[in-house]
Amino acid sequence: MNPKATPAHLQAQVSRSSFYAGMRVLPRAQREAMYAVYAFCRAVDDIADDEIGDRPARAAALETWRADIESLYAGGDPGQAALVAEAVRRFALDKADFLAVIDGMAMDVAEDVRWPTMATLDLYCDRVASAVGRLSVKIFGMEEETGIALAHHLGLALQFTNILRDVDEDAAIGRVYLPLEPLQAAGIPLGDPLAVVGDARVDAAARVLAARAHEHFRAAEAILAKRPRGHLLAPRLMAAVYAPILVRMEAMGWAPPRERIKVNKAALLFTVLRLSLFR
Repeated sequence: MNPKATPAHLQAQVSRSSFYAGMRVLPRAQREAMYAVYAFCRAVDDIADDEIGDRPARAAALETWRADIESLYAGGDPGQAALVAEAVRRFALDKADFLAVIDGMAMDVAEDVRWPTMATLDLYCDRVASAVGRLSVKIFGMEEETGIALAHHLGLALQFTNILRDVDEDAAIGRVYLPLEPLQAAGIPLGDPLAVVGDARVDAAARVLAARAHEHFRAAEAILAKRPRGHLLAPRLMAAVYAPILVRMEAMGWAPPRERIKVNKAALLFTVLRLSLFR
């Protein structure tokens, strides 16, 4: 993370996150590039989640980011995108993936996402998670086809897990990312977000998404088991930390009241050590 190009508040967010601990295992060049990508993601995510700003102003802020990314790749003034300029140069990151992340955030700004169809949820998660993965695997040094496959599966697995973990927090700001089809199959009336997630039958709908998350974790683990080229301790770490969180949530269930499971930083650091010793 380049202190000269990264605003102080973003530097603080990066250093406080569990992501920061996970990425410290990378060589310096890759580590700094990942911090820069994460800072970009936090910046546009903060715009999407700004509960004070009105939608037109938030949409305009995202468009400014889009223009800055375009300018960076065109060789012009990168503006805010200066924070990822070195990572782009060093690792040949694709412009389309940065723009996809912005597109995903724009979906949250256009309207509060509520019970999207499974296809729409897949698109959303590809933009906000798998696109970040596609940027990451280039930094990790993976071969293109294998890297794209890992980004797809691990990105969806992690995002589905986050959706299942954040059910109550999302509903409190008017969002329900649980997909339409299992909610309808469970017989839950779709109206007020808090009422939807407060319905005991939401457990059945959540388990459908959990099953899909497990499928993607298994696919990602199968790719990693083949020991492809690249600095892959970081994605191994993310899978090793988040897959058990999904299992713990399944054991507790999603019927209200729910307890949000947090990432334990001490456990995270232990997992880093374990994977470092036995990879």
